[in-house]
Amino acid sequence: MAVYTQVSAEALAALLARYDVGRLDSAKGIAEGVQNSNFLIDTTSDRFILTLYEKATDTDDLPFFLALLDHLADRGLPVPRAIPDRQGMQVQTVAGRPACLIEFLHGVSVSAPTVAQTRATGEALGRMHGALADFPLSRANSLGLAGWHRLAARCGDDLDVIAPGLKARVADELAFLDAHWPAHLPTSVVHADLFPDNVLMVGDSVGGMIDFYFAATDVRALDLAVTHAAWCFSADGATFDADLAAALVSGYATAFGLSPAERDAFATLGRGASLRFLLTRAWDWLNTPADALVTRKDPLAFLRRLDFYAGATNAELLDG
Repeated sequence: MAVYTQVSAEALAALLARYDVGRLDSAKGIAEGVQNSNFLIDTTSDRFILTLYEKATDTDDLPFFLALLDHLADRGLPVPRAIPDRQGMQVQTVAGRPACLIEFLHGVSVSAPTVAQTRATGEALGRMHGALADFPLSRANSLGLAGWHRLAARCGDDLDVIAPGLKARVADELAFLDAHWPAHLPTSVVHADLFPDNVLMVGDSVGGMIDFYFAATDVRALDLAVTHAAWCFSADGATFDADLAAALVSGYATAFGLSPAERDAFATLGRGASLRFLLTRAWDWLNTPADALVTRKDPLAFLRRLDFYAGATNAELLDG
């Protein structure tokens, strides 16, 4: 989440007048994240999230995202629906941007997850994959392997501004993944971004899974690999926590299951997950406007993860 587009109090009040949600009491920009503009909205009756979809989000994809959230919520997953106004419309226009008023879910995003919280997240991810078995829609993953090639080309020589030799390291990794990517594995809609800041914990339970705007159809086990890379390392990527990894995988396997073929490919999937976030963070690092209310994230934290996955066995990654 982030704030790129400012919204006046008058515009917020006019938006809320279309709903039966009370009058505007307060509004606060949310700085975390990098893609859309988000605000915490308090009214006289409840609390909501307002999301303005910036240029990085293709508005043609909004029906997919909203249908996905409705589908998961209908099956008991703790995900936030976009609220329809009195006319039944979920998508509005605010400050010239497409926008949705979204349910507020209780819980906190943890920066140092415990074993119990990590296991609960693995279970929630497994439940989500089970619930998606009959989801009828699909969306191409613009941040899959082909997208990583495009993003690396767009960053170009500037990768070496971030760290000397980074451009060559990325090129070598792309060549490896081209040769070894496990495209034969089962596919599904995946969250693709289930970091701790996209999971709301209530004690040791998952109270919410949020920010589905990278969701797409891809290798299903890639979702577990992304979550593994996000939850099982120190923030700087320098330290791997085997206990957290074992808990995450155990929770997922209990709720959904992990096939022998998926286990055999896990180190490669971890390398792909790490390269994806290395490249998107590098692009954001190089291109985030100086006046944006957004926190840039260190690309090299995922280079360290990438190096770890490249040297680890699947058993070390999955079983602790």
